[in-house]
Amino acid sequence: MSAEPNSSGPASSLGKAALIGALGVVYGDIGTSPLYTLRASLTEYPSLGPAQILGVLSLLFWLLMLVVSLKYVTLVLRADNHGEGGTLALMELAARGRSGRKRMVLVVLGLIGAGLFYGDSMITPAISVLSAIEGIDIVSHTMDPWVVPVAVVIIVALFMAQSHGTSVIGKLFGPIMALWFFCIGGLGAWRIVLEPQILQALNPMWAVEFVLHGPWVAFLMLGALVLAMTGAETLYADMGHFGRPAIRRAWFIVVLPGLVLCYFGQGALLLADPTAIRNPFFLLAPSWLLLPLVGLATIATIVASQAVISGAFSVTRQAVQLGLWPRMDIQHTSAKEEGQIYMPRVNQLLCVAVLVLVVGFESSENLAQAYGFAVTGTMLMTSLLAFSVLPRRSTGVRRALWMLLLSVFLVLDILLFSSNTLKIVDGGWLPLVVGVSMFTLMLTWKQGRDKMHTTLAGDQQPLKDFVEAIEQYPPVRVPGTAVFMSMIVDTVPPALLHNLKHNKVLHEQVLFLNVQSADKPYVSFDERYKLERLGRSSWQVVAQWGFKQEPNVPQLLELLAQEHPEVNLDPMLTSYFLSRQTIIVVRRLPFRMRWRRSLFAFMARNASRSTRFYKIPPNRVVEMGMQLEL
Repeated sequence: MSAEPNSSGPASSLGKAALIGALGVVYGDIGTSPLYTLRASLTEYPSLGPAQILGVLSLLFWLLMLVVSLKYVTLVLRADNHGEGGTLALMELAARGRSGRKRMVLVVLGLIGAGLFYGDSMITPAISVLSAIEGIDIVSHTMDPWVVPVAVVIIVALFMAQSHGTSVIGKLFGPIMALWFFCIGGLGAWRIVLEPQILQALNPMWAVEFVLHGPWVAFLMLGALVLAMTGAETLYADMGHFGRPAIRRAWFIVVLPGLVLCYFGQGALLLADPTAIRNPFFLLAPSWLLLPLVGLATIATIVASQAVISGAFSVTRQAVQLGLWPRMDIQHTSAKEEGQIYMPRVNQLLCVAVLVLVVGFESSENLAQAYGFAVTGTMLMTSLLAFSVLPRRSTGVRRALWMLLLSVFLVLDILLFSSNTLKIVDGGWLPLVVGVSMFTLMLTWKQGRDKMHTTLAGDQQPLKDFVEAIEQYPPVRVPGTAVFMSMIVDTVPPALLHNLKHNKVLHEQVLFLNVQSADKPYVSFDERYKLERLGRSSWQVVAQWGFKQEPNVPQLLELLAQEHPEVNLDPMLTSYFLSRQTIIVVRRLPFRMRWRRSLFAFMARNASRSTRFYKIPPNRVVEMGMQLEL
């Protein structure tokens, strides 16, 4: 019988390892938010008084408790798709069993959330690294001109290191972030001891009075306070890596205490010296500790940036597997960890985007205006999708309670999102443009694929009837096995028709293979495929991989050969036949209909080759070209 999680022994050691790992990967983003949140929230006040400081700090504290502690850590983590979280996993869970317009609405919500996530992935490395290096100006203003160049060097080095993987440096992430939370919590506690009256902000009445005294000012303030919750989506997306218990323990034991102490310490500093608003985080430290704190903050922001970059790779892979994005080159950087991947094209585009932000905005204060829109938009999509998942798991009073809680969070998310829409002119347009662009690309690819499948299905013959005709009037048979990749089950692959038309021969054994993506993250070997015999020498295989797995056709055929020796799948006697479609856009269509077809054709031309995506040996592949008119 296995040990309980709180007991000593292997289970306890694994629990501690997961907790430390969660600190490094999950909480890097939200853990570095004290660098800029309070300064961005209070910097607009011409004169800071206790009422403003206590009111804003109370509002920040209760937002952390409601949005992060209650909504995400306690409730939303329950909406897992076979242990996996994140917008796309939640979208698949919400859309499961639904059809028609309702399913399409849920898919659109998921695509909007995923599109906005890319905007967040661009801004997080830029604002985090800039805010850390800006601590140099506390030491000497002569260093100010070096902030942007140093940030550029660090970001370029970070993205260049991605191809080597994070398996080695990843082991340091947890201890580094543990040191970070201990350090910022300790500095905050020291300032709280000097100004203990700041603890009055724990009373929610300060937040209520702040809102009632100036509702419009409080509404505008939400646009800045949301910076304290920028990593909430990450902890949900990374649930599959560390598990729900480790993420919850890390939050309540380490992260939340460290963040609250740091924020309240900054508030205590501002009560004693309102001029410290120029950089309340770094001014927490005594002068002798300032340079080490800048160094530690820089390392912590690199950890936070790494987590977001890895998240962008993971979300893109999920999108590819779910048919929401063209096939892309995916490289594994670890032989042990399946989740550690590197996507060269994503890395290059993300690096360029981050550098443009650093050079264009020049300071974390300017970037703060652009940050909240993507975060709150993704939070809003998560709440809307959760409405379709969590209440369905309960009945009666529990279902009504779920609806009530989610309604409260939805109202809160709408307030946070609408507050950030007011910052569109000042920089919020950036994540909006990125989100709309990514949404358009993903929706175009999905609808284009659906349209292509419909067109192909209408032109293709039923597979069983065709096989029966071949068995009765066989063409010339040659030794070996032919594997025909098919996009649509139970239909004749175009590659087979082209092969018969041009070569006028057929292999002794024929295997029709259709590869599908399941609506769950992982599919076990026991559920990997279904084999159906169509004739004396013909079989059809329908294979499934989870949306966090990568198809490996040779590995599948090796498994199939072991379990069904009657199918000759000797690698040296097996050839693969694939169709390569060239999309032709009908010119006579009006522009409003033609531009998305042209965009889909462009994406199709630039997709990675199917041989590489399915891990098929190139020297065993025969590609048959065909043109498809859309």
